[in-house]
Amino acid sequence: MMTKRVPVSVKTILVVLLLAPVTVWAAEEATGEGFMSQIRDFFEAGGTFIYVNCVTLAWGLAIIIERMFFIFFRYNVNAEAFMAQIQKLVMANNIERAIKLCNAAPAAALPRVVKAGLTRANRGAGEIRNAVEEAMLEIVPVLHKRTGNLAELANIATLLGLLGTIVGLVAAFGATGAVSPELKAQMLAAGVSEALYTTAFGLGIAVFFMLAHMFLVNMTKKIIDEIDQWSVKLENLLVSRGKGGVSALDRTEQPS
Repeated sequence: MMTKRVPVSVKTILVVLLLAPVTVWAAEEATGEGFMSQIRDFFEAGGTFIYVNCVTLAWGLAIIIERMFFIFFRYNVNAEAFMAQIQKLVMANNIERAIKLCNAAPAAALPRVVKAGLTRANRGAGEIRNAVEEAMLEIVPVLHKRTGNLAELANIATLLGLLGTIVGLVAAFGATGAVSPELKAQMLAAGVSEALYTTAFGLGIAVFFMLAHMFLVNMTKKIIDEIDQWSVKLENLLVSRGKGGVSALDRTEQPS
């Protein structure tokens, strides 16, 4: 098998594009004005509650990474292509091979539901429907697992940010009573700055978590909608195969 060679000029451009940001970042760090320096200054100015909210951020990031991995790479399949193969095997009365096709992706949501229906293929419409519904009751909670925690963590991050704001303001106004008048403005500004940094960090975490929650919920809903759609068509397909009728999958492909 021959591989396509990438021209030297293209390789050079790719290397430059990859190395340029690293070079700029290193130069900024050398002058003390880089992105990491700004982050360090932000955390130093924000106070204790920023570090507390970092625990919330790490917790939420772990959930996002875990959910995205499972939803995109474990539970999701190309539903149309998968069901097209299942239809051919079922109409050829090759149920065992159809079940083996489902076993090729044992963790995916749709193949698990389809397999449950195929294992009852010769036991009547009622048992097929019950098997499919039972499989759906098992897989739907797995798809929603831990996604709802992101909304709760967004609320926690916001509340921690507001709590840090209150603590920072109380400390700022309390400290101004024990210092000379010329230092009051400086200490008050530092306390208000700490309070605002904490609020901004908490709100930033909350917005990020809510966006991730919305994205994951939409992806989960897409998988569940596909299961609902194709499970009904599977039931009709298994019932009609013994009668020689047109399956639901075929009807969706015929022009109106």
